[in-house]
Amino acid sequence: MIERFDPLKGERLRVLDEDGRAAPDLDPGLSDAVLRALYERMVRTRTADAKALKLQRQGRLGTYAPSLGHEAAQVGLASAMTADDWFFPYFRDLGAYLTLGYPLADYFHFWMGHEAGLRTPDGLNIFPISIPVGSQIPQAVGAGIAVKSRKLRAAVVTTFGDGATSEGDFHEGLNYAGVYRTPNVFVCINNQYAISVPRSHQTAAATIAQKALAYGFPGVQVDGNDVLAVYAAAREALATARSGGGPTLIEAYTYRLGDHTTSDDAARYRAKEEVQEWVLKDPLARFRRHLALKGLWDEASEKEIQAAAADSVEKAVAEAEARPPASVDDIFAYTYAAMPPDLEIQRAELKASLPEGRR
Repeated sequence: MIERFDPLKGERLRVLDEDGRAAPDLDPGLSDAVLRALYERMVRTRTADAKALKLQRQGRLGTYAPSLGHEAAQVGLASAMTADDWFFPYFRDLGAYLTLGYPLADYFHFWMGHEAGLRTPDGLNIFPISIPVGSQIPQAVGAGIAVKSRKLRAAVVTTFGDGATSEGDFHEGLNYAGVYRTPNVFVCINNQYAISVPRSHQTAAATIAQKALAYGFPGVQVDGNDVLAVYAAAREALATARSGGGPTLIEAYTYRLGDHTTSDDAARYRAKEEVQEWVLKDPLARFRRHLALKGLWDEASEKEIQAAAADSVEKAVAEAEARPPASVDDIFAYTYAAMPPDLEIQRAELKASLPEGRR
């Protein structure tokens, strides 16, 4: 199906129209239970994201990267993955984390300033969040080489923003993946802005998806606000990777409705009219209309879903905040097996500058 949509012609995979009606020939044919689960995951993602913003403004959580508007892209992708697949995330992947089973309390703990929050629980193939832009791409390709050499039936997924496609890591990773036919699925969450730099200043190419053609493998642009389109594209790309068919680049065309991070003010570089245009394309509202058309949603069920999401999020916050804060030693402890002398000096100086109770 991916090859039906030519990125050079600006063709974009979309399953649901704005009214929630599905194209019969593109519908992935998911069961009612799976459709409900997709919506519940999207609601929980949005609820957790909104809570994180409140915690940050209250000084209970550090600088945070909001996911508002990305729920369909994140949940659709992760819902197509299996427990054997590997995930190399970037810093705006809350919905993927939750869908893959990562404890929300751990996720909050990390954003509260404790690296222990990224200590992935046993049984989850999730690497730590990548903060340097694009550095996770060649790392994911390296994992793809390992999967291929061990003849494992698994795919290696990595996500990144549109700004990462201007980094050398993007070229090096995709070029290597194309040459060696690694089992990678590259997912560009094109939310139109790399902080304040618009997509139009990243590349002169009509789409990001078409860049895959230069590396010798398929690329497809999908409607990133359509959870079924993202799921369908991801499912096909993952199956291709697992079967030895090589990599795929998916461009999820969406929009960052919030600020880049809580340290940003997007109103300084985006017009209100532009944001409002995308608010009307809300991925949750579109999928809710689809569920209603199928008789799988009503006001009563919505209240239950929202209440369950709010309850689970509040429990995660309580659990995260009950944990001890990071110590000075934690800041220095996990980079080297044996701490270099200069870091020993820095640690001692920092401890000496702090009150007794904060050392």
